[in-house]
Amino acid sequence: MTRATVIPPAPVAAPAVAPGVSRRPGRTQAWRRLTTPVLLVAGWELAARSGLLAPEKLPAPSTVLATGWRLTRDGTLLTHLLDSLTRAGTGLLIGGGLALLLGAVAGLLRIGDDLVDPPVQMARMLPHLGLVPLLIIWVGIGESLKVSLVALGAFFPLYFNTYAGIRDIDERLVEAARTCGLGPVARLRHVVLPGALPALFLGLRLAIGAAWLSLVVGEQVNAQTGIGFLMMEAREFSQTDVVVLGLLVYALLGLLSDVAIRTVERRTLAWRRGLRAT
Repeated sequence: MTRATVIPPAPVAAPAVAPGVSRRPGRTQAWRRLTTPVLLVAGWELAARSGLLAPEKLPAPSTVLATGWRLTRDGTLLTHLLDSLTRAGTGLLIGGGLALLLGAVAGLLRIGDDLVDPPVQMARMLPHLGLVPLLIIWVGIGESLKVSLVALGAFFPLYFNTYAGIRDIDERLVEAARTCGLGPVARLRHVVLPGALPALFLGLRLAIGAAWLSLVVGEQVNAQTGIGFLMMEAREFSQTDVVVLGLLVYALLGLLSDVAIRTVERRTLAWRRGLRAT
């Protein structure tokens, strides 16, 4: 009787790293994403120093940074920034909360769809920034106007993405959950909410962008503080560096808020694997 020879399994070799491929793709990608902004700022600086850009039209980035440092040291920039953040946060909380509530009602209930969605669909055709004259008549020209504009800007993107996120859930999943004995609250928690979260995060990102845009307009109407007021006051005295500084502050606020939402989205939706760019 022939004895079988047992061949031990070959050791599994570690995957080789191709030449030129970084072991830390996240860090490499971050540096690559910074390339274009850095080149744009460098080109802007060179154009301003060489005289291609007139200082009174568009000052150099170094001049804008020096102005920002001066306003930061004397506390002016921080005071206006805190007032702008307060207005944006209040408006986003009001508009976003109402959007989530009405979007859930319209998406989950048939009567809510019949009663809530039609007027919202009609109202979204109106540019909310064009409602400034009417809002001035309704709420005056104080803080209520600025908060109302931010709330209106944040409401529509979040409402429509909430509504669409709920309606795009596969009904077979809900039926399967019902068959497994899950009650209405459990179905909302384990099926509806996870299925709608990607659309909710997209709506939140769009709502924050619209909120900052609305705040720019609102703070230019009878404001006494805020980044928009700082820019309007600088325009009266032809301080272009302060105007550009205000625009950069708005851009950085929008970028930081979008990065924060993306970070929370990645951690919350770690179970969801989407298509990645190659």
